[in-house]
Amino acid sequence: MKRRDLVRKISQEAKRQEVPWEIDHEGARHSVYRLGTRLIPVPRHNELGEGLARAIFIECEGELGKEWWRL
Repeated sequence: MKRRDLVRKISQEAKRQEVPWEIDHEGARHSVYRLGTRLIPVPRHNELGEGLARAIFIECEGELGKEWWRL
């Protein structure tokens, strides 16, 4: 999955649920986003493996709901 597609998918769902989604800070190898009260690190690779993308989606479940990405 492309990094920009992952960020866009989370952003659209956060906006739909009215949960704040914004960049918190830039690390050496990751961009760290704030989703509600959670910090979500996203690697700066152009292409992310499916397993990694799923792990990031699972990290977002606390704010967006269980298996929100399958809707």
